[in-house]
Amino acid sequence: MALLRSLGCFLFLLCSSLGAANGMYGRAGGEGEASRGVTDGARGSRNAWPGYLYTRAVGRCTPQFWSSGAEPWPNIVPQEAAVWKVFGSRSIDKYGPRLTLLDATTRTDDVGGGRPFVKLVKHGSAALLNAYTRRGFPFDSWEVKALLLEALVSEDAAAAQAERFELANESCV
Repeated sequence: MALLRSLGCFLFLLCSSLGAANGMYGRAGGEGEASRGVTDGARGSRNAWPGYLYTRAVGRCTPQFWSSGAEPWPNIVPQEAAVWKVFGSRSIDKYGPRLTLLDATTRTDDVGGGRPFVKLVKHGSAALLNAYTRRGFPFDSWEVKALLLEALVSEDAAAAQAERFELANESCV
């Protein structure tokens, strides 16, 4: 009986994983850009099953992952690119002319709160890389750039947008 129960459990996990993998690389909510709404946390269709595959790849989209060199960066945003050249000249006031995307993703001075602009550039840079490389990421590259620039108006706006980027980065597969 225990063997039968174990086999049933294995088949359930296998089926839920396969169901999740079927919609894993599609756009969230459909093929059109206008339908990129909120999903159930699984990549793919709105009704995709959350399964075992989603718990195995934790951290593939975080700033720590991108700064580790585990995956090549997209050619459109090299590691040496200055933050102000990628996000626009409005960001030069907060981040200066020398901060690169790699430096932004490796920053650790955002830990413990109190530095919302640091957290914003750290998670915004990772979100931009994810927008270029991860199909189904909830933000497009132009959205990440626009949202980061809009959040530079105040510490409250920066903290709120940094949280949104962090959530998207951590829930990405």
